[in-house]
Amino acid sequence: MIDFYRFIQSFRHAFAGLFYALRHNQNLRIHFGVAIAVVVASIAFRVNAFEMGILGVMILLVISAEMVNTSIEQMADLITKEHREEAKIAKDVAAGMVLISALGSIIVGILIFVPHLLKLFQ
Repeated sequence: MIDFYRFIQSFRHAFAGLFYALRHNQNLRIHFGVAIAVVVASIAFRVNAFEMGILGVMILLVISAEMVNTSIEQMADLITKEHREEAKIAKDVAAGMVLISALGSIIVGILIFVPHLLKLFQ
């Protein structure tokens, strides 16, 4: 049987984490802003459902990667306040994960939007 109270609490904790990350992480706010712009552009260019699905997955990938990066940075700061090479490596690798997912999203965006832009200017 599902404990309804614990179930609701898990959603409260998840939303608290999301709002914390949005308040304290400038990069996450930028990713959300770009995501909104991409959704608006996809509506304006009338991208098909398949393309919109791919864009949606890429948006979720980048935002999730940024949130994991934030979590790793917070944990590294919790574990040690002094400069430690291991903490730096963990933070750098997490930042690299965000970079790779963002670059992949840019490539996907180019592949999806360039044909629509070319049609617009022909």
